[in-house]
Amino acid sequence: MRELKISTERHTQLLDITPQVREAIDGADGSAVLVFVPHTTAGVTINEHADPLVARDFESALQRIVPEDWDWQHIEEGEENAPSHPRASLMGPQVLVPLHEGRLALGTWQGIFLCEFDGPRTRSVYVSVLQ
Repeated sequence: MRELKISTERHTQLLDITPQVREAIDGADGSAVLVFVPHTTAGVTINEHADPLVARDFESALQRIVPEDWDWQHIEEGEENAPSHPRASLMGPQVLVPLHEGRLALGTWQGIFLCEFDGPRTRSVYVSVLQ
């Protein structure tokens, strides 16, 4: 397993981490790659990475689906991050990507995104090649 450290810049942000994942598996032999985030306020997803506005639309959509102004029960003074938890669960903590001849078998327009919902922070992303 390789651990990537990814720094985010905004409270809600989708970052294309495909190049870092490719580098982490360089030369690996296996059938698939598991990309996992060990956080309850971040997630990972696969979507279009050719146009950066797709990621911005995702950020806006998740903020509208799970708004800040709900009557949240989970409140930590100084860290009001209650909406971050359902947003992260909607995205999920992992993706599984097949390998073909040692390379990510992603579609032409697909990329792997770290989904930050409680930033800015430095996040861990675990990359494991499966046999």
